[in-house]
Amino acid sequence: MASKKVRVELGDVQETLLIPLYGRAVESTKRRPILRDPKAVSMVRAIDYDFGRFAGKRSLVGSVLRTALFDVWVRRFLEDHPTGTVVEVGAGLNTRYERLDNGMAHWVEIDLPDSMALRRRFFEDGDRREMVAASVLDPSWAEVVRSRPGPYFFAVEAVLIYLARDQVREALGLVAGNFPGARVAFETAARRMVDTQDQHDVLADMAATLRWACDDVRELSEWDLDVQVLDSRTIAEPPPDLRRQLPWGYRVLLPVLRRTRPERFDAYPCHLVQLGR
Repeated sequence: MASKKVRVELGDVQETLLIPLYGRAVESTKRRPILRDPKAVSMVRAIDYDFGRFAGKRSLVGSVLRTALFDVWVRRFLEDHPTGTVVEVGAGLNTRYERLDNGMAHWVEIDLPDSMALRRRFFEDGDRREMVAASVLDPSWAEVVRSRPGPYFFAVEAVLIYLARDQVREALGLVAGNFPGARVAFETAARRMVDTQDQHDVLADMAATLRWACDDVRELSEWDLDVQVLDSRTIAEPPPDLRRQLPWGYRVLLPVLRRTRPERFDAYPCHLVQLGR
């Protein structure tokens, strides 16, 4: 008898976690994928959801490239700090631990209660891994993170763009105030992307709404945060260590698209910053 599929009961924004999950699953079935994620494949098969609504969407590849870029930044952090702590904010059904863990690092995975309830159907806590049901705006998560050894890397993937500007400032302030010197990876959405989200190939059919419009990440320096931008790039500009692992077709196509269709990528850059000293 086939096992019963896992029902999805998620809020509007939380439902978007299924987009990158499906993207990684689809990518993993290719002969030369950007990344391999067998866990994503098994989760898609186990979840009762119409993933077909995302099939063939251009944004799927974009979400995989974004995850791969965040992977590069996390991997570099772990090379320099093998016993440090990686904090996944808005963990969703992310599998970064499965793909990058070095056997020594610590991981704290934070998400809202409904997302975390779904996550716990597929993942378990361990000696070096802890899941926390909390909003990024709830300061209680800081105590959990503080119980783990530093330094700290915060991967905030596909989270801040759904918050209001003041909430983004509050969230980053929590990190800066509690973990000075921490590195934080996140993405921003330009005003034109926020204003035209009803034309987005995936988000147009979902209830979630992009809220934080940011045309220049340097505006964070106006928020009384000691911000140092370490890297800022679009998914069409992979760093050398990511570019080398991309399938040949992407290595050829991405630079061409970057030159001919810059507006497609410039509105959604990814950033790596250090908060405090």
